[in-house]
Amino acid sequence: MKKLFLFLSLALALASGWSCRQAPAFQGNRAEAIAAEIHNPQSNYVVVAVHRGDWRNYPENSIPAIESVIRMGADIVEIDIHMTSDSVLVLCHDADVRRTTNFSGVYRNEKGKSAKIADLTLAEIKGLLLKRNQGVVTDTLRMPTLEEALLCTKDRICVNIDKGYDYYDAVLQLTEKLGVTDQVLIKSKKPLEVVAEQEDLYAHNVMYMPVVDIQRESGKALLNSYMEKGIVPLAYEICWHSNEDGLFQEVAAKIREQGSKIWVNTLWASLCGGYGNDDDAAYECQDPGEVYQQYIDAGVSMIQTDRPELLIDWLTKTGHHTLK
Repeated sequence: MKKLFLFLSLALALASGWSCRQAPAFQGNRAEAIAAEIHNPQSNYVVVAVHRGDWRNYPENSIPAIESVIRMGADIVEIDIHMTSDSVLVLCHDADVRRTTNFSGVYRNEKGKSAKIADLTLAEIKGLLLKRNQGVVTDTLRMPTLEEALLCTKDRICVNIDKGYDYYDAVLQLTEKLGVTDQVLIKSKKPLEVVAEQEDLYAHNVMYMPVVDIQRESGKALLNSYMEKGIVPLAYEICWHSNEDGLFQEVAAKIREQGSKIWVNTLWASLCGGYGNDDDAAYECQDPGEVYQQYIDAGVSMIQTDRPELLIDWLTKTGHHTLK
C-alpha cells in the first residue's frame, strides 16, 4: 500500500499551431516549479486551476484556450478527454461532438449516424470545426488530441486530465513518451484499493488525488478509508453543497493535520457550500476576498475556477501567488 503514494514523497525529477509564450513573472521550467509547490505541504502558494481553459474567450478544451490561461499565469489547466474509435485520446468534455463542433451527422458507420467520439475516427473528428462558447463556429480551430495539448503545456503549466482515470494506461503511456508524467494530475472517486492496484502496475505514476463529497455517504467512506489506513494523498478534492452543518471546516482541519493539501472548486455554488461562495459571487463583490478569503483561512491551497483572471489578481495582491 505504501508503494501507492511513494511518488508523493519522492524528490521531483521533472525536467500545435500556436506560438509559445512564457507565463508572466517567471523564467524557466514553470510546470516543474508549480509541481514543487503542489508537493510541498508547507507552501503558502495557492495553486490556481482553470476549468476547460479560457472558455469564455475561446472554444473550451482548445489549444488557444490553454494558451490564454498560461498567459494569465494559471498553474493548472483542467481538460477533458475521450477516446476515438481508432484509439486516440482527444480533448472534449462531452461524449459526443454535437455541442462543441459543427457536426451535422454526415458520418456513418456500422452503427449508423453517430456523433459519439467513440464511434468516430480521429480523421473524422479533425474534419470538424470547434464552436465558441456562444455556439458560433470558428474558422479554423479543430479538436486537439491529448498529445497535442501535452506538447503545448510541457514545462509551462501543469495539467489536470478530467475523466483521465478511465484511460489511465493510455494516458500514462503518452505522458511517459512525452516526458510530462510529473506535470500531470488525475483525480477520481475510485476506492483506495482500486487506485493502489492500478498504481502498483507502474514504477512511475502521474500525480493523483481522491475526490470526496463530504456530505454524501460514499464521499465520507472514501475519506475515512484514507484516514483510517494512514494513507496521506497529495491532496483531496473536497465537494460540499451546504455550509449549514459546518462540516467543511471540520474536514479541512483534519486534512491539514494529516498533511495533505485541499482542493476546492469555486466553479458552482453546489460544489462549494451554496449560494455566495462561488466565482460568480466573487465577481459581483467589490472585493473578491469576501468570497475567497474563507478558503485561505480554512487552509485551502488549490482552487479550480471559472474566473481565473479575477482569482489570480486577488491572490497575487494578497501574497499567495508568486512562484519562487
